[in-house]
Amino acid sequence: MAAAAATCWFSAGTSLYSLTSYRFSTPIRPPPSSSPFIPKAVHQNQYQKKGLKNSTSEKAVGKQNFPWRSKDERLLANKDGRSSKNEAGRSQSTAFKLSGQQRKGAGKGAVFESKEQQVEIGIIEDATFMNAVVKVYCTHTAPDYSLPWQKQRQFASTGSAFMIGDGKLLTNAHCVEHHTQVKVKRRGDDTKYIAKVLARGVECDIALLSVESKDFWEGAEPLCFGHLPHLQDAVTVVGYPLGGDTISVTKGVVSRIEVTSYAHGSSELLGIQIDAAINPGNSGGPAFNDDGECIGVAFQVYRSDETENIGYVIPTTVVSHFLEDYERNGKYSGFPCLGVLLQKLESPALRACLKVPSNEGVLVRKVEPTSDVSNVLKEGDVIVSFDGVRIGCEGTVPFRSSARIAFRYLISQKFTGDVAELGIIRAGEFMKVQALLKPRVHLVPYHIECGQPSYLIVAGLVFTPLSEPLIGEECEDSIGLKLLTKARYSLAKFEGEQIVVLSQVLANEVNIGYEDISNEQILKLNGTRIKNIHHLAHLVDSCKDKYLVLEFEDNFLVVLEREAAVSASPSILKDYGIPAERSSDLLEPYIDSVRPDEATDQHEFGDSPVSNSEFGYEGLLWS
Repeated sequence: MAAAAATCWFSAGTSLYSLTSYRFSTPIRPPPSSSPFIPKAVHQNQYQKKGLKNSTSEKAVGKQNFPWRSKDERLLANKDGRSSKNEAGRSQSTAFKLSGQQRKGAGKGAVFESKEQQVEIGIIEDATFMNAVVKVYCTHTAPDYSLPWQKQRQFASTGSAFMIGDGKLLTNAHCVEHHTQVKVKRRGDDTKYIAKVLARGVECDIALLSVESKDFWEGAEPLCFGHLPHLQDAVTVVGYPLGGDTISVTKGVVSRIEVTSYAHGSSELLGIQIDAAINPGNSGGPAFNDDGECIGVAFQVYRSDETENIGYVIPTTVVSHFLEDYERNGKYSGFPCLGVLLQKLESPALRACLKVPSNEGVLVRKVEPTSDVSNVLKEGDVIVSFDGVRIGCEGTVPFRSSARIAFRYLISQKFTGDVAELGIIRAGEFMKVQALLKPRVHLVPYHIECGQPSYLIVAGLVFTPLSEPLIGEECEDSIGLKLLTKARYSLAKFEGEQIVVLSQVLANEVNIGYEDISNEQILKLNGTRIKNIHHLAHLVDSCKDKYLVLEFEDNFLVVLEREAAVSASPSILKDYGIPAERSSDLLEPYIDSVRPDEATDQHEFGDSPVSNSEFGYEGLLWS
């Protein structure tokens, strides 16, 4: 039986989908909604978000070391948007968007300077670059977030990928999410080869695969990456979508280039909007220009009753950022952010009140406690420049010859650990400060990368950290408005902070009277504020009191006799077929990494409501 699935991120009839084609050998429930190389074929799935980044330093990263770099990253865009070399020999890269995948049931020495191939109607089928696009077969086994000690039934999906040389392939991250086995098949070949996932960039929805078999690479030529296209440039999307088993080709034009939402990673990065058809299974497939150069990776589509043919492609600059990040660190470390909540300064009265002399700048409304810029920025500061680039009053910066783009684009060009120079106005005085950039710390994570979610069972009470996958699995009604509000609006006060919830109670005589409790946040154990699930496990293990007193929201109390709780644990695990009372990560010794100054206001943990700028009010934006 075949089935297709997609995830919706917007209400009122408008949705962003990462498209994956699914096939199940047996009936199963659908999954929860939730590198220095550039392989040539990409896989399409269901995710979206926006982000910006400005690569200011190349550091020993030249063409020979990084043959996969796109032309835009090697060259600096000039006035008319074309490419020309930077005076200092450095490069600035442009960030782009990715498109969806399809779900069903990856040679040393990368070469990207291949001969240009003119794509013409009638001969595209014989073009060499078509052979670099492969089909991806992935078997997924997703965690069960409601029953965190087990996994859901496996399912299979298919998508696309492409060769980038050095034994590597590129596809979408959502195509290989929760993978247990990944196989790839070349065009015109009946043999499927085992692929290994080297890195997954959830934010940018890119995954790097490798295939060790020499037979797979025999006669293969990696794709050549092109520059960022212009509006109305022709684009050809190649992949393996639903509707057949052979390779598929669709054509269209570039409709828009801007910072956009990446559904899979819940992030915002540069993206290319096209009108070429993108369907489930196209995820991870390349998009080509008329010269046969890859200008991006298909990754998602926009569905609405009022629109049609809106697909998105991850630009080669975002791809290059992902690959250089992998080259630098041996893993994917993510896109950095400033960690500040900003407000536009369109009002002349507001600018005058803040003593901003010109029509520019954005107001700092809140600084995340976990951000390093909390040491240099204050609420009320006005950021007027980023690395010398002036920021407009709407939070935009110049882009190409006559366009403007969201200021976040410049941040997304940076790497984790880079330092940016911010020009700010504080109390009417202009000054420059240095800001260290790193990825944002989410109080409620969108993805759990370590595999199984953490859990702790105490006398049948099941505790687990709150996460977006858990919310999606439990449904918003059962989670409750208060927890949803914290998940959407609260900020982490320190790295490692979690909202720990009692997800359910496994009925037993030791917990009589508490059987109906579910999805409630635990705040304290015997008077000590809970910092995270590991901290809770430590408090339980080290407790010598007669009773375990658990405090929840609204002063709701659960009291357990400690020795009875310990004695009942083996029988509860046996009765419910649970292998262990806690996840393996909680077996490690607990180390308290919270500094005293971070824990001074204990009662405010997880209770920092902020305006939801990323999802609503246009006057605000998270940078």
